[in-house]
Amino acid sequence: MTKGRLLIVAHQPSENTRRLASVACSAVAELGLPSVAARLLKPAEAGANEVLESDGVLLGTTENFGYMAGALKDFFERIYYPCLDHTRGRPYALWVRAGNDGQGARTSVERIIQGLGWRAVQPPLILCGEWRDEFTGQVAELSQTLAAGLDAGIY
Repeated sequence: MTKGRLLIVAHQPSENTRRLASVACSAVAELGLPSVAARLLKPAEAGANEVLESDGVLLGTTENFGYMAGALKDFFERIYYPCLDHTRGRPYALWVRAGNDGQGARTSVERIIQGLGWRAVQPPLILCGEWRDEFTGQVAELSQTLAAGLDAGIY
């Protein structure tokens, strides 16, 4: 029986960001936890129903003009009010693929999350600068941390 439905909503405009999103999902499967299932969706594919049916949310975004990706903002605009009174306390984690420092993207996501009342399971992962292969391992660890916490019932 699945007690940990992990929704991964990740903006994936490039080969590298698609790689991060794919790694996030496959890393959960690699844990082999029969009680946790990960579902990867692009922001345009995810809506309030998917959030309401989840037990935790992993968000991935690029830094665009010092802000979160417009696609992720659109996701939040569509789910905010339908989820507002039903998902308080929902565990979440965030990664930002940033060309600069990622702080604007982080802050913009956190403002919305604060309104929703979700709780971070760990500080956001900011992947700054030129692409490095180690980013995939960091995202894998982040997704596995969230999945393992759902499995253990601590989130």
